[in-house]
This record gives sequence, C-alpha cells and structure tokens, in this order.
Amino acid sequence: MSFPKDFVWGAAAASHQIEGARDKRGKSVWDMFCEKENTVWNKQNGDVACDHYHRYEEDVALMGDLGLKAYRMSISWPRVLPDGIGAINAEGLAFYDRLVDCLLARGIKPWITLFHWDLPLALYRTGCWNNRDIASAFGDYAGILADRLGDRVSHWMTFNEPQCFIGLGSHQGGIAPGDKLAIAEALNMGHNMLLAHGKAIQALRARCKIPTVLGYAPMAGVFYPAKAGAAHEAAAIRAMLEIKSDGLWNNTWWMDPVYLGHYPEDGLVAYGANAPKVLPGDFDIIHQPLDFAGVNIYFGTPVIDVDGVKTEKINFSQGFPITSCVWQVVPEALYWGPKFLWERYKLPVVITENGLTNPDWVSLDGKVHDPQRIDFTQRYLRELRRASDDGIKVAGYFYWSIMDNFEWSEGYKHRFGLIHVDYPSQRRTPKDSYYWYQEVIRTNGENL
Repeated sequence: MSFPKDFVWGAAAASHQIEGARDKRGKSVWDMFCEKENTVWNKQNGDVACDHYHRYEEDVALMGDLGLKAYRMSISWPRVLPDGIGAINAEGLAFYDRLVDCLLARGIKPWITLFHWDLPLALYRTGCWNNRDIASAFGDYAGILADRLGDRVSHWMTFNEPQCFIGLGSHQGGIAPGDKLAIAEALNMGHNMLLAHGKAIQALRARCKIPTVLGYAPMAGVFYPAKAGAAHEAAAIRAMLEIKSDGLWNNTWWMDPVYLGHYPEDGLVAYGANAPKVLPGDFDIIHQPLDFAGVNIYFGTPVIDVDGVKTEKINFSQGFPITSCVWQVVPEALYWGPKFLWERYKLPVVITENGLTNPDWVSLDGKVHDPQRIDFTQRYLRELRRASDDGIKVAGYFYWSIMDNFEWSEGYKHRFGLIHVDYPSQRRTPKDSYYWYQEVIRTNGENL
C-alpha cells in the first residue's frame, strides 16, 4: 500500500542551524546565548554552521537528487530585518530570492517557516515576546516576505514549536534567550506570540500574489494506549488534552486558540490568575482560517485507563530503544498524534518534523552507514500510513533534518541529517538513509 497520490514528501532545516554567514545578518538571541558561559555544548555556535548561505546551490542539488517534493526552510528574521523592525537588509532578502528560485528550478516547493527561534536581539532588548508590540512587528515582517517571495512561494508556516522557544527558552532557561521568567510572564509571551501568528496570517493572505496554503507548526506531546481497548484509547486522548498548572508542555493551550478561537476552559482553570489578559478582539486576530495542521512529533508516552476517569503513565521497560539524544523510539506516536489532531481540529495533518539523532561518521569505505535511522523512519512511516488508511487526512511528511546541523544548546553533538556534514571541510556525504528515503519518495511509500 502507498500514501495518497498527492502526499508531500519533504525534509526540513532551520535558518540559524545551517546558514552561517553571521556577518551578513543582525544579531539574534542565539548569538547572545552562545556567548554566555555553560550554555552550549563545547562552547559551539552557529556562526558558520553548515555554511548553507554560501553553499545553498550544492545543498539544493542534493535535495533534487533525493527527489524531495518540498523543502521546509525557515527565514532568519534578523537577516531580513537586522533590528527586527525598520531598515531592510537588501542582501538578506536577495539570498532568500536566490534560494527560492534555486529550489523551484529543481522542482522543489519551498514551505517557509517565518520563525524558527532566532529572534532579533534588538527586539529581545525591547521586551521580547512580553512586549505586545511584537505582534505588529511580526506581521510587518511577514508582509515584507509576502511582497518579496509571495509571487513564487505558496506554502507558509508562522511559528515552530512555541512550547520550546517560550517554555524552554524563556521559562526554563534551557535554550535562547536563557531566561527563567515566572509562568505568568511566559503565558503572556505566548499570548503575544499567538497575536503575532494571526497578524502574520492576515499579511500573507492579503499580500501574497499566488494562492496560499497556510499553517502553524507546534510540537505535540503524544500519548498512546499501552493496552488494547476503548478505555485505554480514551485515556490517551485525555492525556493529550491535559493542561497542568505548573508547566507549558501541553497541546491545547497552544493549538485551541489558533484552530478553535479560544483558550481551553480547563487551561484557564489550571492557570488561574497566571492566565494572560485577553483584550476584546484578540481572538478575532488569532483565529485565522488555516489550511493544514502542522506538527512536530518525535516520541510518545504510554498510558492506561484507571477506573474510567484517571490516566496513568506507564514506565518504559528497562533497555527500551532510545536515540542518541535519549528520546524513546515510539513509532505509535505517528499514529496517535495525527489521530488526535485530525479528530479535534478537522484539518489535514502535516508532519513538519520527525527524525532521530545517531552517532554517524564517514566509514573507511567513504560512506555513512546509518541503519538505525532507516529502521526508525520505516517504523514511524508505517504508523503514519496506518493513520492514513484509517481515514485520518495526512497530507505530508518532512524528515528532520535534510543535513546534520547546529543542534541548539547541544551544539554539533547530535546528527539528525540524511546528509552527513564534516564541519571543518564542509564536505557533504549522503548517508545510506538518504538513498533509502529516495526510494520511499519514488515509490510513494510502497516500499515500506
């Protein structure tokens, strides 16, 4: 069996993780974070990364040979607007012009993410996401990109994983900007981000010159039934709906406003006085029509039902399979995550990120053998196909990542790519998984 005929096979990357060319953009919060002590593994940074800024033609040629139908890329806000607002960096916009044209010439459709964590440092210094004005600034930024690229680019996403750049970045301090703000401040940041999402969607719809396909790419905390039966399936859904008062790692607080036009009632109860102040008309801005539900999924958590009302998490068994970044290998996540999204929000689901880290290196034969990545991806894609066969509208899959890159606070420790990058020489070597995925794309998944 194969996937639907119009299924989109892609791979993804993010601007700060691959582009380099720090001298050709404004500073971001990641530049600031990397300059601090004890923030990034081995004091590494994204100043050069994969040097994609200078090597994009080689990279796009590899994407074309792979057979990608789409490439999920992000735009560096400080490369376009060094201060986040004001003067445009013409050289930065010209780079994205060239990249988009190069992709289209190889028959690869760009799926652009407006924001993948690299906030202009100047905007951080004026209040970051706690400053409500940032929503209008983000809308203006989206409008600039729509004017410049919207004659060729049809597919756009606003934000990548707000739970991470706000929850982990500004509440827990684990990634840039590295702040540890109170949960009330973090929730206010989230509200302003949601307003920014709405303003950006409005700008893209109004100013792109070709029909648009618009979405959003939060992460999903996926839970799956550890035992068969309707009660345990219901427990998994309950867990995916749950919001706890002391944390930001949930689904519905970040998704319901965008897709349904309101905060979930149980979230308002859980957060209580910490919930953000909502002004009249806010949800008219936030709740814009979208064309798909993007989601990043890497793993899941097993649960069972207890007495029809309580959901209990089950510990993974000793020796349970893990990736090199110690994430459990849970193929079922690509069934239950899309099922939850489709049933709740009724939009086609696109897996905007899925993949694994592996300790890859170039072997003596000059090749990169990564059988674990092939096995992992095959198992996950089989579950995604099962979801499709069960009537869940699954529209696309983007492997993370097209190439090894700067993995945020983990530096260059982890390798997610289909293409191996030797950073000192910048030599690219397609891995065995690259050629395997090439065949998946060619057969539309029939070889799984």
